[in-house]
Amino acid sequence: MWNNPAFDDHEKITLVHDRGSGLRAIIAIHSTHLGPSAGGTRFWHYADSAAALTDALRLSQGMSYKNALAGLPMGGGKAVILADADRTKTEDMMLAFGDAIEKLGGDYVTAEDVGITEADMDIVHRRTRHVTGLSAKGDEPTVGSDPGPFTSYGIYLGVKQAVKHKLGKDSVAGVHVALQGTGSVGSGLARHLAKDGATLTLADVDAARAANLADELGAKAVPADAILTTPCDVFSPNALGAILTADSIAALDCAVVAGGANNQLATVADGDRLHARGILWAPDYVINAGGIISVAVEYLSRDGSVPATFEEVDRRIAQIPGRLQSIWQESEAEGLAANRVADAMARAAIGR
Repeated sequence: MWNNPAFDDHEKITLVHDRGSGLRAIIAIHSTHLGPSAGGTRFWHYADSAAALTDALRLSQGMSYKNALAGLPMGGGKAVILADADRTKTEDMMLAFGDAIEKLGGDYVTAEDVGITEADMDIVHRRTRHVTGLSAKGDEPTVGSDPGPFTSYGIYLGVKQAVKHKLGKDSVAGVHVALQGTGSVGSGLARHLAKDGATLTLADVDAARAANLADELGAKAVPADAILTTPCDVFSPNALGAILTADSIAALDCAVVAGGANNQLATVADGDRLHARGILWAPDYVINAGGIISVAVEYLSRDGSVPATFEEVDRRIAQIPGRLQSIWQESEAEGLAANRVADAMARAAIGR
C-alpha cells in the first residue's frame, strides 16, 4: 500500500472482511481536514485486490478535491466492495458493510456509486447513520435521494460553460457532442443537451442502451470503441476512468473534453498533453460535483446547518460553471494545464 503510486498521504485505509456474508471491501479516507470524509461506495468485480486498492485510493483523493472545490465542509473518502465474477450482492453483505462504516465513528459518510442503489444504501442505513443518498419518502424525489440527476445537471452547466469559453457560443444548439457512456449520468446529460438542440453521437459498452437513447433523442449511436476518435466539438466521457492516455489524447478530434467520469486522466502528465494540444479540459471532480452536493446537503441538514431544499442544492450546483471558468482563466494566464491548476487549488483548500 505505502508504495502504491495512488497513495497520497491517506489518513486511514480500512480493509473489511466479513466471513459470514462474504463481504470484502476497502474504505479509503484521504482527508478529514474540512470535515468527515464523504464519497460513494463502488460495487465492482476487479481483476485483483491490488486493482481494487488503487481504485479506492484514486477515488478517495478525487473526493477530497471534489468536496473542497465544491465548497462543502466535508473531506474525501471512498469505498469499494470487491464483487465476485457473478456480482453477487446480498442483504447480509450490505448490513456488514454498514457495521464497518459505523465502527469508523463518523469519519466516513457513504452514498451510492457504480453498482450500488438507493435500496442498498437503505440497508446500510439500518446499521449506521453515516450514510446518505437514501430512497425518497413517498412518490416524489427528495433532497439526498438519487444523486444521478443532480450530477447530470451540473455537467450540463459545465459543458455549456466550456462551449462558451472555448467556442465562443452562448448555446449548445448545433454543437456536436460525442458522449461516452449512457448510464444514469450520461443519459441525463444527453437529454439536457438534446433539449437545447445539440447534435449528439452516443456510445456505450451496452450497445442496445446507446441505440435506444439515440432513437429517443434523434441522435446517432456508434460502437463503444469508435467514440474516442469521433470528430466533434466536445468529447464527453461519462463511463469509467483513466480513458485519457497518451494514445487516446493523440487520437482525439475535438476542442473540448467535458464529462462526468471520475479520474479521466490516466496520469497527471496526460493533462499536460491535452493542454499542449489546445484541448480545453473540464477537471472531472469540479464538473461532476452535482451528485455529492445533493447528498451532502441532505446529510448536513440533519443538524440544521443547511436547509434540505432543492433550491439550496441548485444554488450550489449553479456555482460549478464559475469555478471552471476560474480554473481555465488561471490555466491560460499561467500557461499551466487545467488539472495542475485545479489540483493546486484543491490541495491548498485541504491544507496540503
